[in-house]
Amino acid sequence: MNFARFDLVTLALFVAVARHGSISAGARASNLAVGAASKRISDLEAALGTPLFYRNAAGVELTDAGQTCLAHAQRVLQEVEQMAGVLSDFAQGVRGQVRIAANTSSITQFLPEDLATFMALHPAVRIHLEEMNSSDIVTALQENRADLGIFADRTPAPGLVTVRYRLDELVLITPQRHPLALHAAVAFADTLDFDYVGLPPATSLATRLEEESQRLAKAIRLRIQVRSFDAICRMVVATGGIGILPRIAAEPHARSMQVRLIGLTDDWAQRDLLLGARDIETLPVAARLLLAHLRADAQG
Repeated sequence: MNFARFDLVTLALFVAVARHGSISAGARASNLAVGAASKRISDLEAALGTPLFYRNAAGVELTDAGQTCLAHAQRVLQEVEQMAGVLSDFAQGVRGQVRIAANTSSITQFLPEDLATFMALHPAVRIHLEEMNSSDIVTALQENRADLGIFADRTPAPGLVTVRYRLDELVLITPQRHPLALHAAVAFADTLDFDYVGLPPATSLATRLEEESQRLAKAIRLRIQVRSFDAICRMVVATGGIGILPRIAAEPHARSMQVRLIGLTDDWAQRDLLLGARDIETLPVAARLLLAHLRADAQG
């Protein structure tokens, strides 16, 4: 098959002829001479090896092959137009606003640096960032109150497109003199005899710990609930309890508050943070650029 016949002018002409039901009308719409237009259509049919139109005195009508070709031609032309728009935005400097909802784990570990590099590349794009629980992020995306979201895996996300953003390692937090502080790594089951400091029930981390404790048929001894990672570490030091947090988020607190970080041997302690959107193709240009940037940073 001679793909050289699939130039954009010929595809645009083919679509125009199909819409107008006439080669002469399609030629006028495409600013081509009728003879030149007729030859382009004939050459396209020859390259495809099948007629695209039934020709009659009243004009032309698409064959079954023509109907299929029309759908693909329209898609190709639309994608070319979108590409031109995106490249034009690059040339002129993209402007706009991106609404992003993110959970605490992503904000405290990865997102600040990723957004800083993006904003340096696109200073005319405004970022509206809101911290939410993972389940609320999914709802915000579904209700079009956010363009992009970052939330924990296991969060039900019907109707959304998701891709992996970063790996989030959960670790045990203990006071320096706690009985578990002597271990390099422990199983979650071996921690359930001790008092816990945790996050509110609506958070994805609290939900995960509750699910895993139920699976082990042993209730988690949650004595204190606070709203931030910093507060968990402070309460662990003050009360002698233990907690579970993402490693990167907990490391600064471990240095400043003298708490121990202990690995968890359970598979679920390695969780994915996901990037989500309703439909990537319909996102504003600025949001698509940010999505591509975050995915690139995740792979870097």
